[in-house]
Amino acid sequence: MRRRDFITLLGGIGAAGAWPDCTRAQQPAMPVIGFLSSFTTNPRFVAAFRQGLGETGYVEGQNVAIQYHWAEGGQYNRLPTVAAELVGRRVAVIVASPIPAALAAKAATTTIPIVFAIGSDPIESGLVTSLNRPGGNITGVSFLSVELGAKRLELLRDLVPKVASIALLVNPNNTNAEPQTKETQLAAAGLGLDLDVLKASTRADFDQAFATLVRQRAGALVVSADPFFISQRDHLVALAAHHAVPAIYYAREFAEAGGLMSYGSNFAAANRQAGVYAGRILKGEKPGDLPVMLSAKFEFVINLKTAKALGVEVPAKLLALADEVIE
Repeated sequence: MRRRDFITLLGGIGAAGAWPDCTRAQQPAMPVIGFLSSFTTNPRFVAAFRQGLGETGYVEGQNVAIQYHWAEGGQYNRLPTVAAELVGRRVAVIVASPIPAALAAKAATTTIPIVFAIGSDPIESGLVTSLNRPGGNITGVSFLSVELGAKRLELLRDLVPKVASIALLVNPNNTNAEPQTKETQLAAAGLGLDLDVLKASTRADFDQAFATLVRQRAGALVVSADPFFISQRDHLVALAAHHAVPAIYYAREFAEAGGLMSYGSNFAAANRQAGVYAGRILKGEKPGDLPVMLSAKFEFVINLKTAKALGVEVPAKLLALADEVIE
């Protein structure tokens, strides 16, 4: 096993807030953090975020409160409303992840500090104008996501080298769908592979996407990074197994659910750093004065049990590269 762990500091955080307390001698109330996520409820992300907060001296329920809001079922259209509600409650900090939640938070306030954790370029996404000095009320953590599509395709090709056509599943409602598609198309062309792009934004779309995959005789599948997809990981993994399609996913949760392989950024590590940033904000640092952080901790997980069920022999070089092998 080999683990790649590289985190480069490009940034920090800022500005604290609290609301009045009517109890004993006007003691300050416990500050409240609004946690806004495009993912569905994920205990691992919460634990990592709490860990980061703890590193700055904040413990949920003791000296800080957290209001969690998750986009259950991929309901991205609810994010602006929830962000506005957090602003109305005058939370001290809004932590938003990934890009749909971050954009909703930015649109909702120019005064409450925001910490983002996203898999996009924060400048191209319009969140900040500079990495070193983001300015305004926002800063955070950027991890690689779009850029990893080519690597996933390479790993899948190494696993099934005789396959000539591969499908890519994207969510057209995700702002990262187009750049992820272009990245993977370029990689496919470089490898001499045909790439079929399949789209799904609801659970009902998955059956049609897999029917198209079978009809077009794609020999393998790359599932692009999208919060809705991870919320539907059990269903996606079951469909891949039913159609006997080798697939690579973008998060370890898929491999843990029975998916063949996953390769992507460690989202828990990014959430831990977001927790550190939120704690630094509560201590008074200003986000506009501090740079954005680039987190690049990657995980490659292989589910050997699934490989055997598919009749796929995993090359020794892939097993050697894996951070974890599930047997």
